[in-house]
Amino acid sequence: MNTLARRLAGAALLSAGLSFGLATTPVLADTPKDTLVMAWQFDDIVTLDPGEIFELSGAEYGAQVYDRLIRFDVNDVSKIYGQVAESWTVSDDGKTFTFTIRDGIKFHSGNPLTAEDVAYSLQRAVKMNKGPAFILTQFGLTPENVDQKVRATNPRTLVFETDKTYAPTFVLYCLTADVSGVVDAKLVKSKEVNGDFGAAFLKANSAGSGPFVLRQWKASELLSLEANANYWGGAPAVKRVLIRHIAEPATQRLLLEKGDVDVARNLKPEQFEPLRGNDKIRIVQAPKGTLYYFGLNQKNEVLAKPDVRKAFKYAVDYDGMAKTIMNGLGTVHQAFLPKGFLGALEENPYTYDPAKAKELLRQAGYPDGITVTMDVRNTSPSMDMAQAIQGSAAAAGITVKLLPADGKQVVTKYRARNHEALLYQWGADYQDPNTNADTFAANPDNADDAKAKPLSWRNAWDIPELTKKTAAAVEERDTAKRAAMYQELQREVLETSPFVIMFQQTEVIAERSNVEGLVWGPSFDSNYYWKVSKK
Repeated sequence: MNTLARRLAGAALLSAGLSFGLATTPVLADTPKDTLVMAWQFDDIVTLDPGEIFELSGAEYGAQVYDRLIRFDVNDVSKIYGQVAESWTVSDDGKTFTFTIRDGIKFHSGNPLTAEDVAYSLQRAVKMNKGPAFILTQFGLTPENVDQKVRATNPRTLVFETDKTYAPTFVLYCLTADVSGVVDAKLVKSKEVNGDFGAAFLKANSAGSGPFVLRQWKASELLSLEANANYWGGAPAVKRVLIRHIAEPATQRLLLEKGDVDVARNLKPEQFEPLRGNDKIRIVQAPKGTLYYFGLNQKNEVLAKPDVRKAFKYAVDYDGMAKTIMNGLGTVHQAFLPKGFLGALEENPYTYDPAKAKELLRQAGYPDGITVTMDVRNTSPSMDMAQAIQGSAAAAGITVKLLPADGKQVVTKYRARNHEALLYQWGADYQDPNTNADTFAANPDNADDAKAKPLSWRNAWDIPELTKKTAAAVEERDTAKRAAMYQELQREVLETSPFVIMFQQTEVIAERSNVEGLVWGPSFDSNYYWKVSKK
């Protein structure tokens, strides 16, 4: 086959949405003008169900396919606006939120979107009680009462009742989260099997009203979206988005420079400068409310010792990684609230001090050091960070044995509390400080069969007093007092927790210069493809 024929064949396959192994990657002059092609590491996707999505890549997928009741302005997160909701009111006692649902929205199926669909979507998430359900159940919603507390009083009116008075913005921010994605109740109910609320169907299918429709998902291989030509907000300019799972940053760069992909999402710092000199490529930086950290499972009697936990915090070369692996990809940040959140603490008390770490281990009863396994997602920069931690920890008397795996395997093990140490990312679920306080500084029930399973639970950190303080902070309506309460919580977590928080992420995206309109927000679920176009 001659070169031109190979290009045409490759373009035809790409347009059809098929995936390629690296050995068969076609040689393309350019990607099709009506198709956005992206190289990205999305091996962490476990499900595509908005009632269960709890990973960064899944959250970004959901933002393209599902509308939500309300959203926040990516340029000013203090501004909340209605999406499915046209407007809303809050009762004088602050416990009843009444939403007027926008008229004229249709699901991909053609079914009209009504308040009944919104109510069902929220009720469904509570009753399924998957990972993100706590975002709703923290308002006193249970499988038993949710049908009464969250209800449609007519096709255009939704009522949402909380158990007590909270800061109104806290409630509203929670309703911007992935778990509030509105599903087509008629379609999903028709797909129910043995009372699963259609979860088996939505794991790999869509039932939304957003600007894109799911066409195909192959785990750790391909995610294909097709434009919703009838989207109520206006049809997307491109007909499809093809996302290829490309694990190697070097391969992503090569495909980008050749024009085989329009966007590369996981490049390394050393690749940025050469690309800045290429007039066909632009580098975009998007600060994220996402943290890189590792957790230490407190079921392990060695890691449960306070001095051992603290030794790990002195065994990380934060500045060294900031200047190399994370150069441009993030900044040193050790508190659980990212910069930009109410009450965020910008103190970084820990520096690399292997001698101090050794002394802490000696005080804990381990003068000869310890050995620990660390699970890590086999992608960049996570694997690079884990190897750097392995090296710096060795000088501190800590032998780290790395257990790399794909994201789905790592997060499944994490949720089962079967790790020793585990390196991962945590992205804010909504733009209120409780989103991180409730996972890093609260653990209402440390039992293996607990209903709520925040990061503290995953690492078996039993903290009844800290949990009470976290609950009190979310009820404080005075903004200044509330900020002070979160600063106190962060200092306590810094001092005593099994979390070694290291960096706040800056997402760096490389785009072909003919790509316009992609929105890279402060969270992965506020990255939007809707208005993308190609010149």
